[in-house]
Amino acid sequence: MKLPGTKISHEEKVSRNPIKILAHPKIKKPNWIKIELPRSGKFYEVKKLIQENNLHTVCEEASCPNIGECFSNGTATFMIMGDICTRRCPFCDVSHGRPNKLDDNEPKKLAQSIHTLSLSYVVITSVDRDDLRDAGASHFASCINEIRDLNPKTKIEILVPDFRGREEIALKILTDNPPDVFNHNIETVPRLYREVRPGSDYQLSLNLLHNFHLLNETIPTKSGIMVGLGENFNEVEETLIDLKKHGVSMVTVGQYLQPSQFHLPVKEYLSPEYFEKVNNLATKIGFSSIASAPFVRSSYHADLQSKHLR
Repeated sequence: MKLPGTKISHEEKVSRNPIKILAHPKIKKPNWIKIELPRSGKFYEVKKLIQENNLHTVCEEASCPNIGECFSNGTATFMIMGDICTRRCPFCDVSHGRPNKLDDNEPKKLAQSIHTLSLSYVVITSVDRDDLRDAGASHFASCINEIRDLNPKTKIEILVPDFRGREEIALKILTDNPPDVFNHNIETVPRLYREVRPGSDYQLSLNLLHNFHLLNETIPTKSGIMVGLGENFNEVEETLIDLKKHGVSMVTVGQYLQPSQFHLPVKEYLSPEYFEKVNNLATKIGFSSIASAPFVRSSYHADLQSKHLR
């Protein structure tokens, strides 16, 4: 058995998944997928601050294509509770293994970093921590409270895991210590769940979003999906309708990109026109805030998507 803090390889990570990833010919990336990463002084300032405080960002750990733009603009999505996840999702570049124990000083260090960067809007996400009694909800709450104490004007969005089996206790903790936006990604259409999100459940994720909304009707709920994994447009439409029925008011849709040869392959690169079509559909369904484009990720330009909160 691996010791806590030991990351396993991408190949090991997916080796025990119920559906094996077979060799698949790579699809040539279209022009609209290619991106250049800026390397401004601000980029290195943010990167240095994160390293000095032993913090993690989903920007780096999940190989986000927007890292250059976001770091250069002085923004980052912080990933709490370490950089080792207890799940084996084959689309995700975050490492799997046995996590270390929680850093009790992390909430204070996070709040201080946000203060140093003078951030008016932050997104806090995490790895899955199925090893913890409350799946990490109390640590989220501690981060929210420390950030608010030091940065009272900063808006806080949390992007949470599904708290598998601990939803009731997690939602009570987060209702007592609420964020400004509650985000949980549905990730994909229900037909692809066994392949894309082994260990997770489509209806469980919908219930989490719905139950938080029922407990906190004035706080926006948000979710996102990836496309290009083999879903069809009708399935995307049905998933968006499900999200709206379960109280979600903000939605993001972006292109899936394969992090390595051991991850799920891209089945299709969707055009900018496709994402505009999804945007029009989401508008028709009734979402109050929509971000749909190839490089959109759940936390990309989250401050702009949530500008109505200011």
